[in-house]
Amino acid sequence: MIQAADDQLREEVRLLGALLGEVIRDEGGQDLYDRIEAVRQASVAYHREPTTDGAARLEALLKDLSLDKAIGLTHGFAAFSLLANVAEDRAGKRRARAQAEAGERPDTPEGALKRLTGAGVDKAAIRDLLGGALISPVLTAHPSEVRRKSVIDRIAAVGALLDGCDRQGTACSADVLTAGLRRQIVILWATRLTRATGLVVQDEINTVTDWLQRIFLHVAPTQLAEWRALLDAPDLPPFLRIGTWVGGDRDGNPNVDAAVLAAAFRTQSRAVLRFYLDEVNALGEELSLSGDLTTVTPELAALAATSDDASIQRADEPYRRALSQIYARLSSTHLALTGGSAPLPAPFAAAPYDGPDVFRANLAVLHDSLVRTHGAVFADDRLARLITAADVFGFHMATLDLRQNSDVHERVVADLLKVAGVCPDYAALNEDARLALLANELTSRRPLYSPYADYAPETLKERAILEAAAQALTAFGPRAIRTHIVSKTDAASDLLEVYLLLKEVGLYDPADPAACPVQAAPLFETIDDLRAARATLERLLAEPSARAVATARGVQEVMIGYSDSNKDGSYLTSGWELHEASRALLDVTRAAGVRLQLFHGRGGAVGRGGGSSFSAVLGQPAGTVAGRIRVTEQGEVIANKYGEPEVARRNLDALTCGTLLASLGPQADAAPLAAHADVLARLSQASMSAYRALVYETPGFVDYFRAATPIAEIADLKIGSRPASRTPSTAIEDLRAIPWVFSWSQSRVMLPGWFGFGSAVQGEDLAELRAMAETWPFFRTVVQNMEMVMAKADMAIARRYAGLVPDQALADRIYGAIVDEWEKTRTAVLTITGQDALLGAAPELDRLIRQRMPYVEPLNHVQIELIRRRRAGDDDPRVRDGILLAINGVAAGLRNSG
Repeated sequence: MIQAADDQLREEVRLLGALLGEVIRDEGGQDLYDRIEAVRQASVAYHREPTTDGAARLEALLKDLSLDKAIGLTHGFAAFSLLANVAEDRAGKRRARAQAEAGERPDTPEGALKRLTGAGVDKAAIRDLLGGALISPVLTAHPSEVRRKSVIDRIAAVGALLDGCDRQGTACSADVLTAGLRRQIVILWATRLTRATGLVVQDEINTVTDWLQRIFLHVAPTQLAEWRALLDAPDLPPFLRIGTWVGGDRDGNPNVDAAVLAAAFRTQSRAVLRFYLDEVNALGEELSLSGDLTTVTPELAALAATSDDASIQRADEPYRRALSQIYARLSSTHLALTGGSAPLPAPFAAAPYDGPDVFRANLAVLHDSLVRTHGAVFADDRLARLITAADVFGFHMATLDLRQNSDVHERVVADLLKVAGVCPDYAALNEDARLALLANELTSRRPLYSPYADYAPETLKERAILEAAAQALTAFGPRAIRTHIVSKTDAASDLLEVYLLLKEVGLYDPADPAACPVQAAPLFETIDDLRAARATLERLLAEPSARAVATARGVQEVMIGYSDSNKDGSYLTSGWELHEASRALLDVTRAAGVRLQLFHGRGGAVGRGGGSSFSAVLGQPAGTVAGRIRVTEQGEVIANKYGEPEVARRNLDALTCGTLLASLGPQADAAPLAAHADVLARLSQASMSAYRALVYETPGFVDYFRAATPIAEIADLKIGSRPASRTPSTAIEDLRAIPWVFSWSQSRVMLPGWFGFGSAVQGEDLAELRAMAETWPFFRTVVQNMEMVMAKADMAIARRYAGLVPDQALADRIYGAIVDEWEKTRTAVLTITGQDALLGAAPELDRLIRQRMPYVEPLNHVQIELIRRRRAGDDDPRVRDGILLAINGVAAGLRNSG
C-alpha cells in the first residue's frame, strides 16, 4: 500500500512538474528552462557531496545569471514547491483516510473511542466531559504566512481539479484534467508571489474572516453532528469555539485601535449574518409544505402567524411564512450590526433580533415541528446544521481576545491615578503597595477618568479600545469577548490593572465583580516568568476581585508562551519549563477551587511550539487538560491545517481526540515520572546554559546572526501589520520570536528547534533517556519534534550562508560551534530513538522531505547570491524582489516559516 501511495505521489509531482516546465518554456523561454535545470542539477550534486569544488561550481553558475534570469529561476523553483505541496497534501489525505478506515489512528473519533473503550471508559463519561468541554483554536495574525491569498487560491484550484478527477474515477478525462491544470499553472506562473505593499490590520481581518466563512462555518456543525451520532447524544452542546486575535491584539502593534476593533466585529458579523441569510433563503425555497396537506405544531403555527408576509402564494405555507419573518428580522439585524443592507432585500420590514438566542429559538421551532410531524428524516438536515451554526457562531462569528503588554497597562493606570490625584507615582510603588492601591480602587465605584482632564495619548487610545469592547459586548453578547490577555505578566498587579481599566468603562462593577464579562488572563512567556508563575497566580487568586471572576465562570485562564521562552532559553528548556509551570498552575487553581484553562501560544515552527497538536495535547501534564484547551493557530499553519474542509475536519477531530484521551485516558504512573522529572530538570538547565552561552554570551553572535541569515531582508516581506521588533534595538532580546525562527529556517540551521540538547545529554545515561522516550509522551514528543526539524536542516547550506559574514574568523568560530552542537544533538537523537538516520521511524515523512530538497535548495543558493549582490551595494529593486521571492519559495518548500 505504501509503495502504491508513493507511486501515485510521484506521478502527480511529475505531472505538475511537467506542466510547469511546459509553461516556463512557453512563457519564459527555453533558455530560462535550461538554466533552471542546470542549477537544479548543480544543487543536487552539491547536496550529495558538499565539497569546496561543488560550492565553487554553484557560485560560478549563479554569478553568471542576469537579474532577470535569477528572478525567473527563483520564480520557477518557488512555483514548483507550491505545486509539489498540492501533491503531498493529497497523498496525506489518502493516507489518513486509509488509516482511519483500518482503525489505525487514535486521532480520529472512531480511533479515540476505541482506545477509551479499551481502557474502560464508557460513552456516558465521554458525553459528560464533552458536555462541559471547551476546545478552541484561536486564529491570529502573526506574520508567518508568506503566501498571498491569490497564490493560496490558485493552489487550492489545482487541488480541487485533482480531487474532482478522483471523484469521477474512470470517467475523468485525462485531456480535460490536463487542460484545467495547465490553465491554473499559467495563472500561477503569471501571478506575483510576493506582496507589493504592506498589510494593514483590515487585510488581516479580512483574511481570517474568509477562513471562518469558507471553512469553519461549514465544518464545525458537521463535526458536532457526527460526534453526537457517535456518542448517541443528540443534545450534546457545542464544545468547539473558534477564537481570533485579529483586531484585538495590540501588543507591539500600534495600528490596532478602537476603530479597528469595531471593524473586526463588523466584518465578522457581516460574514456570519450573510451565511445565515443565504441558508434561511435556501430553506424557504425548499420547505414548501402546505398547511392544507400536513399538520404543524402549535408553536410553528404561532410563529407563522406573527409573520408580516403578505404573499398570497405563501398564505397556506406556514414554514415559508415563518422563514420570511426570520429572514426579515435577520436582514434588519444585518443593518443594525454592520451598518449595511443585506445583499438580498427582505420582502417586508421587521424588528432586528436582540441576539442570536431568539434567532436560534425560532429555527428550533421549525425543526421541532418537522421532526415531530414527519420523523427522523428531518433530524439531521440543513436546518439542524444551521441551528448548530447559530449555537457555535452567534452573531459575532468568533470570540475576539484582547491583548496588551503589561508595561502599557502600567503606564495607563499610572496616568489615570496621577491625574485623579490618587497616587503621584504609581510606577515607583512596590508590588504590595500596588496591590493594596488597586484592590482599594476596585471596591470603589468612583471613576478615575474625567472628560475634562488631559491625558497621555496612550491612555486615551487604551480607554477608547476598552469602550469599543464594551460596545461590542452590548451588541453581540457575552461570547463576543471573554478574555483580556496580559503579555509579559510577572506580577499579580499586572492583572488587577486590567480589572481597574475595565471598571473605567463599566465592564467591572465593584458591587458585583462576578458579573465581569471579561477575565484578565496572564501570559507567561520568559523562562523567569514561567518559573514564577505559581507565585504570581497564587497572589492573583488571593485578591477578591480576580477570585470572584474566576469563581463565577469556574475557570481561571492562563496563557503560556512557547515562542519567547524558546528564544530565551532553548527548545528543551522551554518545553520543560512550560510543562512544570502547567503542573504548578494546576496546583494553584485546585487550591483556589476553580479549574485551570490553559491557552497554549504555539507557532508553526518547532522552535515556536509547532508540531503535531494531537501529540502535544497528549504530552501535557496529567490533569492540566480536563476537557478544556485553547491553542493559537498562526500564519501558515491556518492554511496548512484548515485550507480545505476535509483537512480542517481532520485537524479539528485530532484536537478533540487529543483532548479526550488526555482527559480520560490512562495516566502514567507517578513514581517513574518523578524520577524522569529529576533527569529532565538537569538536562533543561544544561541545555539552557549551552544555548545562552552561544546566543547571549558569545562575542559577535548578533553580528553573525544578522549577516548569516536573511533577517534584514525578511523585514521587507510585508507579511504582517506589526513591526518585526518591539523596539528599534538590534538585541536578540527585543527581536520578535517569528523573525528569529524564520531567519534560522531560511538559512537551514533551524537553531531554535534543537540547539543545546546535544550538550545537555553529554555524560548522561542514554539508555535511560531511550526508556523515557518510550514511556513518557511528553519527552517522546520533544524528541520527535526535534528530529523532524533537524531533518529539514542542512549544515552544508548553512556553511554557505556563513560565507556572507564579512568577518571570516567570526564566521568560522560561530559556525564551528553550531556544527559541533549539531553533531552532538544528532548523535544523541539517533541513540535515543535507536535509529541509523533521522526520521528512520517515519519513512513517509523522510521521503517527503527528501523529495522536496532538489527544488528547495536551489532557492537557498539563489537567495545567497542575491543577498551577496545587495549587500555589496547593488540597489536594483529587482535584487530585493528576487531575494523576497527566494524567501517565499524556501518557506513554501519547508512548509513552515515562523
